Amino acid sequence: MSSRLRDNINSQYFQAANALKSKQARHRIVAYVESYDDVYFWRTVLNRFETDKRYFEVMLPSKAKLMRGKKAVLASPSKRNGSEDKDFDDDGKNSIMSSLPVDGLGEAMIACVDADYDYLLQGVTEQSRRVLQGPYVFHTYVYAIENYQCYAPSLHDVCVAVTLNDHRIFDFISYFQQFSEACFPLFVWSVWAYRTGHHGRFSLSDFNRVTDPSGFSVKNPDASIANLRRKVTTKVHELQHKFPDNKEAYLKVKADLLKLGVTPQTTYLYMQGHHLFDTVVAPILTKVCNMLCQERQTEIYRSQAHRTQKRNEMSCYENSRQDIKSMLKKNTGYQYCPRFLQLQKDIETYLNNAQAV
Repeated sequence: MSSRLRDNINSQYFQAANALKSKQARHRIVAYVESYDDVYFWRTVLNRFETDKRYFEVMLPSKAKLMRGKKAVLASPSKRNGSEDKDFDDDGKNSIMSSLPVDGLGEAMIACVDADYDYLLQGVTEQSRRVLQGPYVFHTYVYAIENYQCYAPSLHDVCVAVTLNDHRIFDFISYFQQFSEACFPLFVWSVWAYRTGHHGRFSLSDFNRVTDPSGFSVKNPDASIANLRRKVTTKVHELQHKFPDNKEAYLKVKADLLKLGVTPQTTYLYMQGHHLFDTVVAPILTKVCNMLCQERQTEIYRSQAHRTQKRNEMSCYENSRQDIKSMLKKNTGYQYCPRFLQLQKDIETYLNNAQAV
């Protein structure tokens, strides 16, 4: 049996199984995702749409072959035949192709993926077209789920979860606005490179190296931003020298990005997710949380309690602290992010259209 036929049978099976149930039974909609980490995120997306008539089951595209990644969720017949397509998605989420082509999806089977650069590429590649045009494919708009987990207005709450200290010693919103503004000119170049096939001369890795806010200090974050601006300016001048006739094309990409909702103040949401999570946000949170923990420990040490009480209180506090990366991965404070609301609107439209049929 061909893989395409098997996929169509799978989708039809779910629909037929739903049809066989009583009218009071809840219909199952299977939501395929890229990786284990994505299961919880997409559960937070789909939760609000479950009713007494339908529910979602979030899973990887193949339990039998343990296949993961965007290409596993969006496998196309042409790729299974051996043709190459220069698609771009998050490092570490690429995998071998599974047997789930987009045309195997349907009302009872959807694909939920990271946008990566596919949203910003606006159909330049085959994968971008499949992500943007597939009626049963839903994407994050921001680069990946990690970008939502690093949503600046929610980071103070992550610090509280880690340290159990609600003292606001750092303005995450202001910092990441400035960080984004500093990165934006180079980010436009990055999207231009991937839209025009010049990513070999300016790759995501190149962009990430420049936008590493090394030397960050909680007490003097402006120095980190100033250093970042210097690095970005140097790299932009280098690219202008490499591509002297690119001014008009650069300005067109910049205008397109603004139309797509990418602003100089929100660039960090569209940068590579793993880079933002591991290289930018987690190290900053570590330094902020260390200060908050030290502050709490000092309060305990200076209390009027006797020595045994202090020791017990300190032990209780240390045992209650949480791991930063674990708390970031469980962070759901992005649910008021405009992009997240846009994603939920897409799901709502799909469900309304399905009901109307």
